[in-house]
Amino acid sequence: MSLYIRDGAVDELAKQVQQAINAPNKTEAVRRALLNELERARQAVPLKDRIKRLQNEVRAMGPDDPDFDMKKFADEQWGNI
Repeated sequence: MSLYIRDGAVDELAKQVQQAINAPNKTEAVRRALLNELERARQAVPLKDRIKRLQNEVRAMGPDDPDFDMKKFADEQWGNI
């Protein structure tokens, strides 16, 4: 079965991908692009899970220091003291 792309912009993208990856034809270029995108989507970690991991890392650092002075810290970092 052949691949027919009706959208001119998509056809141009397929040609650019074909040239960039040295595919023998547009169908092969689109096949590889779709396989790559599918693999990327499968490996993507949902935002919810990324946030949960970061929250766990912050909790592992221990409780906040109630005596910490952020203004003083920032001034020291900028050499304002």
